[in-house]
Amino acid sequence: MICRILLLISLTSCVSGTFEVKVTQTSYQAEENHNITLEWMFTTKPDSSSTSLNIYCEMFIDHNDPVLYHVHEGDEVPESQDEQFAGRIQSDKDALREGRIRLHVSRLRTDDSGLYTCDVKTDYGVSSDRCLLNVTAVDQPEPQKPTERPQPESQGRIGLYVGLTAAGLAVCAGLCLAFRLCLTKYSDKTGLSFRSRSYSANSSKNEQTTMTMVL
Repeated sequence: MICRILLLISLTSCVSGTFEVKVTQTSYQAEENHNITLEWMFTTKPDSSSTSLNIYCEMFIDHNDPVLYHVHEGDEVPESQDEQFAGRIQSDKDALREGRIRLHVSRLRTDDSGLYTCDVKTDYGVSSDRCLLNVTAVDQPEPQKPTERPQPESQGRIGLYVGLTAAGLAVCAGLCLAFRLCLTKYSDKTGLSFRSRSYSANSSKNEQTTMTMVL
Protein backbone atom coordinates (compact mmCIF):
# COMPACT_ATOMS: atom_id res chain seq x y z
CA MET A 1 0.00 0.00 0.00
CA ILE A 2 2.79 2.48 0.90
CA CYS A 3 4.63 1.66 -2.34
CA ARG A 4 1.47 2.32 -4.37
CA ILE A 5 0.93 5.69 -2.69
CA LEU A 6 4.55 6.69 -3.34
CA LEU A 7 4.16 5.61 -6.96
CA LEU A 8 1.03 7.74 -7.33
CA ILE A 9 2.81 10.73 -5.85
CA SER A 10 5.77 10.33 -8.20
CA LEU A 11 3.51 9.90 -11.22
CA THR A 12 1.51 12.94 -10.26
CA SER A 13 4.64 15.06 -10.06
CA CYS A 14 5.85 13.82 -13.46
CA VAL A 15 2.61 14.32 -15.37
CA SER A 16 1.78 17.86 -16.34
CA GLY A 17 -1.75 19.26 -16.31
CA THR A 18 -4.47 19.79 -13.75
CA PHE A 19 -5.83 16.24 -13.41
CA GLU A 20 -7.69 15.88 -10.11
CA VAL A 21 -9.94 13.42 -8.23
CA LYS A 22 -12.44 14.78 -5.70
CA VAL A 23 -15.15 13.24 -3.54
CA THR A 24 -18.59 14.84 -3.75
CA GLN A 25 -18.79 14.71 0.05
CA THR A 26 -16.15 13.89 2.61
CA SER A 27 -18.32 11.81 4.98
CA TYR A 28 -21.41 9.64 4.83
CA GLN A 29 -23.77 8.53 7.59
CA ALA A 30 -26.12 5.56 7.19
CA GLU A 31 -27.84 2.76 9.10
CA GLU A 32 -27.21 -0.94 8.65
CA ASN A 33 -29.28 -2.79 6.04
CA HIS A 34 -29.78 0.51 4.15
CA ASN A 35 -28.18 1.50 0.83
CA ILE A 36 -25.82 4.34 0.00
CA THR A 37 -23.96 5.76 -2.99
CA LEU A 38 -20.29 6.78 -2.74
CA GLU A 39 -19.18 9.20 -5.45
CA TRP A 40 -15.89 10.60 -6.77
CA MET A 41 -15.29 12.95 -9.71
CA PHE A 42 -12.18 13.12 -11.88
CA THR A 43 -10.96 15.30 -14.74
CA THR A 44 -11.71 14.02 -18.24
CA LYS A 45 -10.44 14.84 -21.73
CA PRO A 46 -12.56 14.41 -24.85
CA ASP A 47 -9.71 12.94 -26.90
CA SER A 48 -8.59 10.49 -24.21
CA SER A 49 -8.95 6.74 -24.84
CA SER A 50 -11.09 4.73 -22.44
CA THR A 51 -8.40 2.07 -22.32
CA SER A 52 -6.15 4.46 -20.46
CA LEU A 53 -8.50 4.58 -17.46
CA ASN A 54 -7.44 2.69 -14.33
CA ILE A 55 -9.43 2.90 -11.07
CA TYR A 56 -8.66 1.26 -7.76
CA CYS A 57 -11.16 1.83 -4.90
CA GLU A 58 -10.59 0.23 -1.53
CA MET A 59 -11.32 0.52 2.17
CA PHE A 60 -8.53 1.37 4.61
CA ILE A 61 -8.15 -1.14 7.46
CA ASP A 62 -5.14 -1.67 9.72
CA HIS A 63 -4.02 -5.06 8.39
CA ASN A 64 -6.11 -5.50 5.26
CA ASP A 65 -7.44 -3.17 2.58
CA PRO A 66 -10.49 -4.84 0.97
CA VAL A 67 -11.12 -3.80 -2.63
CA LEU A 68 -14.63 -2.78 -3.57
CA TYR A 69 -14.10 -1.61 -7.17
CA HIS A 70 -11.37 -2.12 -9.75
CA VAL A 71 -11.07 -0.96 -13.38
CA HIS A 72 -8.05 -1.92 -15.46
CA GLU A 73 -7.51 -0.21 -18.85
CA GLY A 74 -11.20 0.62 -19.14
CA ASP A 75 -12.55 -2.82 -18.12
CA GLU A 76 -13.99 -3.75 -14.74
CA VAL A 77 -12.20 -6.51 -12.83
CA PRO A 78 -14.88 -8.13 -10.61
CA GLU A 79 -12.52 -10.88 -9.39
CA SER A 80 -10.49 -8.23 -7.56
CA GLN A 81 -13.46 -7.40 -5.36
CA ASP A 82 -13.17 -8.51 -1.73
CA GLU A 83 -15.62 -11.05 -0.31
CA GLN A 84 -16.89 -8.44 2.12
CA PHE A 85 -18.46 -6.49 -0.77
CA ALA A 86 -19.35 -9.42 -3.04
CA GLY A 87 -22.79 -8.92 -4.58
CA ARG A 88 -23.31 -5.58 -2.83
CA ILE A 89 -21.50 -3.11 -5.16
CA GLN A 90 -22.98 -1.76 -8.36
CA SER A 91 -21.23 0.82 -10.51
CA ASP A 92 -22.81 3.40 -12.80
CA LYS A 93 -21.08 2.94 -16.16
CA ASP A 94 -22.81 5.90 -17.80
CA ALA A 95 -21.56 8.21 -15.06
CA LEU A 96 -18.05 6.79 -15.47
CA ARG A 97 -17.90 8.11 -19.04
CA GLU A 98 -18.66 11.57 -17.65
CA GLY A 99 -15.83 11.44 -15.15
CA ARG A 100 -17.84 10.29 -12.15
CA ILE A 101 -17.29 7.16 -10.10
CA ARG A 102 -20.62 6.23 -8.51
CA LEU A 103 -20.64 3.08 -6.39
CA HIS A 104 -23.98 1.90 -5.00
CA VAL A 105 -23.43 -0.08 -1.80
CA SER A 106 -26.44 -2.15 -0.71
CA ARG A 107 -27.32 -3.93 2.54
CA LEU A 108 -24.87 -1.93 4.62
CA ARG A 109 -23.21 -3.56 7.62
CA THR A 110 -21.56 -2.04 10.64
CA ASP A 111 -18.18 -3.41 9.55
CA ASP A 112 -18.49 -1.34 6.36
CA SER A 113 -17.63 1.70 8.47
CA GLY A 114 -14.25 3.15 7.58
CA LEU A 115 -12.19 5.28 5.23
CA TYR A 116 -12.63 4.74 1.49
CA THR A 117 -10.25 5.91 -1.21
CA CYS A 118 -10.25 5.85 -4.99
CA ASP A 119 -7.01 6.05 -6.97
CA VAL A 120 -7.48 7.09 -10.61
CA LYS A 121 -4.77 6.90 -13.25
CA THR A 122 -5.09 8.03 -16.88
CA ASP A 123 -2.67 8.87 -19.68
CA TYR A 124 -2.97 12.53 -18.68
CA GLY A 125 -2.77 12.37 -14.86
CA VAL A 126 -2.94 10.49 -11.58
CA SER A 127 -4.82 11.47 -8.45
CA SER A 128 -6.85 10.14 -5.53
CA ASP A 129 -9.26 11.24 -2.81
CA ARG A 130 -10.98 9.67 0.16
CA CYS A 131 -14.20 9.81 2.17
CA LEU A 132 -15.44 8.47 5.49
CA LEU A 133 -18.42 6.14 5.90
CA ASN A 134 -20.06 5.51 9.28
CA VAL A 135 -22.69 2.77 9.52
CA THR A 136 -24.65 2.63 12.76
CA ALA A 137 -26.48 -0.39 14.15
CA VAL A 138 -30.25 -0.38 14.34
CA ASP A 139 -31.88 -1.51 17.58
CA GLN A 140 -34.23 -4.42 17.06
CA PRO A 141 -37.76 -3.56 18.21
CA GLU A 142 -39.22 -5.72 20.97
CA PRO A 143 -42.04 -8.03 19.83
CA GLN A 144 -45.37 -6.47 20.63
CA LYS A 145 -47.88 -8.43 22.67
CA PRO A 146 -51.22 -9.00 20.92
CA THR A 147 -53.84 -6.67 22.29
CA GLU A 148 -57.16 -8.11 23.37
CA ARG A 149 -60.05 -6.70 21.44
CA PRO A 150 -62.84 -5.44 23.72
CA GLN A 151 -66.11 -7.27 23.28
CA PRO A 152 -69.04 -5.25 21.97
CA GLU A 153 -71.63 -4.24 24.53
CA SER A 154 -74.28 -6.47 22.94
CA GLN A 155 -72.08 -9.54 23.20
CA GLY A 156 -71.40 -8.71 26.85
CA ARG A 157 -75.11 -8.52 27.61
CA ILE A 158 -75.78 -11.79 25.82
CA GLY A 159 -73.04 -13.45 27.84
CA LEU A 160 -74.54 -12.06 31.07
CA TYR A 161 -78.02 -13.34 30.18
CA VAL A 162 -76.70 -16.78 29.31
CA GLY A 163 -74.79 -16.94 32.60
CA LEU A 164 -77.81 -15.91 34.67
CA THR A 165 -80.04 -18.42 32.85
CA ALA A 166 -77.59 -21.24 33.48
CA ALA A 167 -77.34 -20.30 37.15
CA GLY A 168 -81.15 -20.23 37.48
CA LEU A 169 -81.49 -23.65 35.89
CA ALA A 170 -78.86 -25.03 38.23
CA VAL A 171 -80.73 -23.64 41.28
CA CYS A 172 -84.04 -25.07 40.05
CA ALA A 173 -82.49 -28.47 39.51
CA GLY A 174 -81.03 -28.39 43.02
CA LEU A 175 -84.38 -27.45 44.56
CA CYS A 176 -86.19 -30.19 42.64
CA LEU A 177 -83.67 -32.76 43.78
CA ALA A 178 -83.95 -31.63 47.42
CA PHE A 179 -87.76 -31.75 47.22
CA ARG A 180 -87.69 -35.28 45.84
CA LEU A 181 -85.37 -36.41 48.60
CA CYS A 182 -87.59 -34.88 51.27
CA LEU A 183 -90.68 -36.43 49.70
CA THR A 184 -89.04 -39.84 49.61
CA LYS A 185 -88.04 -39.63 53.27
CA TYR A 186 -91.57 -38.50 54.25
CA SER A 187 -93.18 -41.35 52.31
CA ASP A 188 -90.91 -43.89 54.00
CA LYS A 189 -91.79 -42.56 57.46
CA THR A 190 -95.56 -42.49 56.72
CA GLY A 191 -95.59 -46.05 55.42
CA LEU A 192 -93.70 -47.32 58.46
CA SER A 193 -96.20 -45.69 60.88
CA PHE A 194 -99.14 -47.14 58.97
CA ARG A 195 -97.70 -50.62 59.07
CA SER A 196 -97.02 -50.25 62.78
CA ARG A 197 -100.63 -49.22 63.48
CA SER A 198 -102.00 -52.05 61.36
CA TYR A 199 -99.85 -54.56 63.17
CA SER A 200 -101.04 -53.26 66.56
CA ALA A 201 -104.69 -53.40 65.49
CA ASN A 202 -104.38 -56.95 64.25
CA SER A 203 -102.67 -58.01 67.47
CA SER A 204 -105.50 -56.56 69.63
CA LYS A 205 -108.14 -58.25 67.49
CA ASN A 206 -106.49 -61.62 67.79
CA GLU A 207 -106.23 -61.27 71.56
CA GLN A 208 -109.93 -60.46 71.79
CA THR A 209 -110.81 -63.48 69.67
CA THR A 210 -108.71 -65.73 71.84
CA MET A 211 -110.33 -64.51 75.02
CA THR A 212 -113.79 -65.08 73.59
CA MET A 213 -112.96 -68.66 72.69
CA VAL A 214 -111.69 -69.29 76.19
CA LEU A 215 -114.83 -68.02 77.79
